[in-house]
Amino acid sequence: MSGEPLSRVTLFVAAGLAAVLVVGVIIASRFLGSPESAAAGPTTQPPRPTGPLALVAVDAPDAGSPACANLVDALPAALPSNGKQLKRLALADPAPPAAAAWAGDRGEPVVMRCGLGRPAELQPTASLRLISKVNWLPVEGDGATTWYTADRPVYIALTIPEDAGTGVVQEMSETIAKAVPAA
Repeated sequence: MSGEPLSRVTLFVAAGLAAVLVVGVIIASRFLGSPESAAAGPTTQPPRPTGPLALVAVDAPDAGSPACANLVDALPAALPSNGKQLKRLALADPAPPAAAAWAGDRGEPVVMRCGLGRPAELQPTASLRLISKVNWLPVEGDGATTWYTADRPVYIALTIPEDAGTGVVQEMSETIAKAVPAA
């Protein structure tokens, strides 16, 4: 480099380029996220909601039954899901009776409802699955499966997101078998 000082124009161009670079990095970080999230890859699961979870009320004529009260009292604080624990969520008021939900840090919640009416899919030819002494009718949905008990004095529905694994239905089967005797 020669001993000549940099011209004012050169200094202004260098400062302008540095400013553009800083602004570009800030904008890119807002759109691309942190390096940790970029390394983890894109995610399609929404974050767990903060605060109580609002559940839509559904027709549950037997939600006030002793069987549902026994089940709600016996529900676990957490459910296993693919090596992680889904924690029981508080429900927003007015909470539907005999309902509960669990979720992890991301994804849709697992929702249990007790005292529902008979599911239309429960027909004499329906294929049931026996899990830990509970007969279930699985009904596939968009991104989740709703499992209905078929052998209890009340109908219990357990809606499980497709990425939750089998630990949820296993744990809930054991809980239901103890709390609500087969009919």
